[in-house]
Amino acid sequence: MWADAYSTLSSWQPPDDAQRLRRDEYLTFLDAHADGVWRECRVGHLTASALVMDEQKQRVLLTLHPKVGRWLQLGGHIEPGDTSLRAAALREAIEESGINEIRISAEPMCLDRHPVPCAGTQSEHLDVQYLALVPNTATAVMSAESDDLRWFTFDHLPSDLDTSVRRLIELSLS
Repeated sequence: MWADAYSTLSSWQPPDDAQRLRRDEYLTFLDAHADGVWRECRVGHLTASALVMDEQKQRVLLTLHPKVGRWLQLGGHIEPGDTSLRAAALREAIEESGINEIRISAEPMCLDRHPVPCAGTQSEHLDVQYLALVPNTATAVMSAESDDLRWFTFDHLPSDLDTSVRRLIELSLS
């Protein structure tokens, strides 16, 4: 998994200089932490997420995260059975949306690094974010990992939506 993460990030062409710097931070982190893709790496670890949109890119599916109390894209920790960052993001999108028909981008859209309380300690998530498209008729089913799950049109996004999610939406629509 470490090798896939390093390869994915090394070959990724970021959309701007800020994301290029972030990618370089991730690579430096992985160089320093052979276990940096696993939640057991307590200083921080990579995570994988997917911004789920309908195939016409008219709506976005967001989850109300129970631990942070904010609307976010779907995603989470990399699991031992995951074969790649992309596969981890796809698995998380399926688990958290209940939608099986998902087309996920071949490359990440964006990277977001943020502090989190993880397993009782302060840690960092180095999130690798993908775009996931689903049929317009897809019906989402909330999982136990969410306090709420809703489709939002872009003109009716939650007012307190995190800036990182807004950035991910902007990149996905461009």
